[in-house]
Amino acid sequence: MKKNILLFAILALLITSGVLINATQQVPEENSKLLINKEVQNASDGYTIKALKVPTSMEFAGEKVPLHKVDVKERMDRELLVNTYWQSNALLWIKRANKYFPIIEPILKKEGVPDDFKYLAVIESDLLNVTSPAGAKGMWQLLKDAGRENGLEVNDNVDERYHLEKATRAACSYLKKSKEQLGSWTLAAGAYHAGNYGLKQRLEEQKVTSYYDVIAGEMTERYVFRILAAKEILSNPSKYGFYFEKEDLYTMPKSYEVKVDTAITNIALFAKKYGTYYRELKSFNPWLRENTLNNKSRKVYYIKLPEK
Repeated sequence: MKKNILLFAILALLITSGVLINATQQVPEENSKLLINKEVQNASDGYTIKALKVPTSMEFAGEKVPLHKVDVKERMDRELLVNTYWQSNALLWIKRANKYFPIIEPILKKEGVPDDFKYLAVIESDLLNVTSPAGAKGMWQLLKDAGRENGLEVNDNVDERYHLEKATRAACSYLKKSKEQLGSWTLAAGAYHAGNYGLKQRLEEQKVTSYYDVIAGEMTERYVFRILAAKEILSNPSKYGFYFEKEDLYTMPKSYEVKVDTAITNIALFAKKYGTYYRELKSFNPWLRENTLNNKSRKVYYIKLPEK
């Protein structure tokens, strides 16, 4: 009996002193909360995700955006959030714009197309020579027929949709026709995605005249807002948290042109003749699609070469 009493006393002492703890005992609730809060705080140290303030006034190509409409403001908010917090992509926009906007801007001005359309090229291609699933190519993402209809040579050997200056002029031609048919630059921008006929038909069916009021499929309805987001971020990068030095931005290397009115049987050898190499020559002339220039018609081409 005395032995049992002694044993129980020892057990009680061990439990109260914390030496013996039940293996299934849970952490007190208040301690659990402290641990969770500490983890959350550590995860967010130095990184804050903020809601953005949609500008009170915005314009595209001199045409006012009706931000007083609830759905318009929310659609604008969406694209600002998506593109601001896709930081790597937006920063690459900023870097590439410094390289390519000086080429695009004077062409838009000369062709009588508002400067804001340079942001259309940004959202179409990220200012890269890319190919879409539908077969649109180049920075302006022109389809084969649209390219040819607006003055570009498009074949397996030469594809001027990849020629930035010529493709920009072709895009201007397309946009001016859209503006004439649809009545506003905003609708012309929307038609660049949906097509003139398709967008015009939707407007007529729904008895509306504004891009902002038409139901035209999700991607078409987002299209102009994406352009506006690119314009807002690239025009005010620090406002959206983007900081960089001038040397961080991309620049166009200096080049000169060589006139060619004959075939080139081997462009790699042609490049070597001018003190460069195939990859570098192609970077200046992505419209040359093969290692030859067939040129059976003796057309005049101007090939850019890097200054040495």
